[in-house]
Amino acid sequence: MIKEKKIKPSKELPLGFVDRQEKELLIRDFIISKIKEVMIKYGFQYLETPSFEYSDSIGKFLPDKERPDQGVFSFKDENKWLSLRYDLTAPLARYVAKNYLEIPKPFKRYQLGTVWRNEKPGPGRFREFLQFDADYVGTKNLQADAELCVMISEILEKCGLSQSDYVIKISSRKITESLFKKINLEDDNQKLTILRALDKIDRLGWVAVKQLLGEGRKDKSGDFTKGAKLSSDSIEILEKELKKKTPSSEDLNEILKIFKNYNFQNFEFDPSIVRGLEYYTGVIFEVNLKFDVKNIKGQSIQFGSIGGGGRYDNLVKNFGDYDAPATGISIGLDRLVYALIQKKEFKIKKSKPIVICVFNKESMKEYISLQKILRDASISTEIYPGENKLKKQMEYANKIKSPAVILYGDDEIKSGKPTLRDLTTGKEKSIEIKELVNEIKKII
Repeated sequence: MIKEKKIKPSKELPLGFVDRQEKELLIRDFIISKIKEVMIKYGFQYLETPSFEYSDSIGKFLPDKERPDQGVFSFKDENKWLSLRYDLTAPLARYVAKNYLEIPKPFKRYQLGTVWRNEKPGPGRFREFLQFDADYVGTKNLQADAELCVMISEILEKCGLSQSDYVIKISSRKITESLFKKINLEDDNQKLTILRALDKIDRLGWVAVKQLLGEGRKDKSGDFTKGAKLSSDSIEILEKELKKKTPSSEDLNEILKIFKNYNFQNFEFDPSIVRGLEYYTGVIFEVNLKFDVKNIKGQSIQFGSIGGGGRYDNLVKNFGDYDAPATGISIGLDRLVYALIQKKEFKIKKSKPIVICVFNKESMKEYISLQKILRDASISTEIYPGENKLKKQMEYANKIKSPAVILYGDDEIKSGKPTLRDLTTGKEKSIEIKELVNEIKKII
């Protein structure tokens, strides 16, 4: 009888997913704490929606396909398709429609949550990432749009950036709509293809984008993206208009007046900012970092956009006859953390435990008593959790970057004086238990 070879599971991650370690997570927690401070100050309500929604609520799939896999991860449950949320805006629209009579208008909410994209991953582009959103629902007042830009600026500066490190780029979807009229374009699918192409100007440049506006483009991997099939004359009109530096729409002129009232100056008009999401209806904005960072290959690159948003007055109407004009902003927190780690030195205190070394299992009662004294004093402490000799215990303590170990063998237990070894200096000191807390606080 031939024994079947057992196939071991892969230790590799799927493409587009990443393990995140303590330093990054602690900095992310710091940024989240600053976000929450600002959100409370600006009067936003904290909301959490589920990771899964009905696929037709998300709207990010092609309805003529048997499986809704265009951009989302999905499965079928009781004859209905469920999908992991693609963003936090569509779930908000669903929540507003469901609770329309109970919520205040305007409804101001913020959310921090993981989103998933079933798309081709690339450098700095993940299929799973943490997002921060803040939205006003139920108002057409451009005061809301302006305040979102002021608010995100305050968050960035609380995280340690200066005004020279970032800029808020603004434009309006009404500009592109007027351009479509200028080139006599009415096909909605063609419009979306054009918007997706224009959204890549910062990343690819005009030469590549003009290919996407025309017949199409083949990227470095050999993948071919079909173009919008515009004529060369129409492409020339688009390029010329989108390189202008003066606002040309009523909503933009209004928001500039509001910025002046706030004394907010860290913005620039850029008509090439279109935002790829097709539901935007008015003012749009994009948050761009202006400094260079190193990519995974060690090359210096301009980091660019970490998020953006704008006005979407018709999204909630998809769920019924609801009058809920809205505006919002979204920031990719993982991208922001990646950039900030390279920009500045964060003095994030890592609470590494004091390690109580185990000499004799029969003395576990004494070890636990010592551990309780330190933990009651809010000192991170652990009894060595393995089963090795002292040399291995010391290696463990050094590996986890413990500030000190406590040596508490039979002699120390009898004398009531544990030995504290500072792992930075290597110095040892015999200390009475009642003085142990004070001595450790000098080290940590």
